[in-house]
Amino acid sequence: MPKASIEAAIKGGDKGKSSYLLYEARGPGGSALLIEVLTDNAKRAYQDIRLILSRNGAQMSDGARHSFDKKGVITVSGQDHQQRPVALEQALELAIEAGAQDVWEDEEEEEERAVLKFVCEVPSLHQVREKLDSLGLRSLSTALEFIPNARVRLSDEEMERASQLLATLGDCQEVIRVSDNIE
Repeated sequence: MPKASIEAAIKGGDKGKSSYLLYEARGPGGSALLIEVLTDNAKRAYQDIRLILSRNGAQMSDGARHSFDKKGVITVSGQDHQQRPVALEQALELAIEAGAQDVWEDEEEEEERAVLKFVCEVPSLHQVREKLDSLGLRSLSTALEFIPNARVRLSDEEMERASQLLATLGDCQEVIRVSDNIE
């Protein structure tokens, strides 16, 4: 392999010059998408995302951001510190006590284990996480996420196209996360 190719690859791997970008799109059935990207070439990333969208029946669209609220999300284990399962009803009580706005059950994709996701306002994220930890829960991660404020129901055909679109976007190396409002 030529030395110039190796140096170009190393230079391309330097993420110190990367930019965070948020693209808004409309997907199948009028669904809204927010596509978070980390790239060192904004022009190329825009073209790549636009191409993926157009090939999958979607398009760039201003206004999709209004379908989401930016919230703090604390993911906790479905078990407390003593390895006892935490029921959703108990989690709701803990959410109120900790100052969270909502909680729902979810499943971690990699390990297929039950987790609870607590949602709160961004400024109170740290305090809510600390309170949940002090109430006996084990926090696994804390993040800022775009939560849909209204969901759209898709037909089977639209759902198939949306699934393909989300999978293709997920395969794009520069895409960090895709938020959607699909039911």
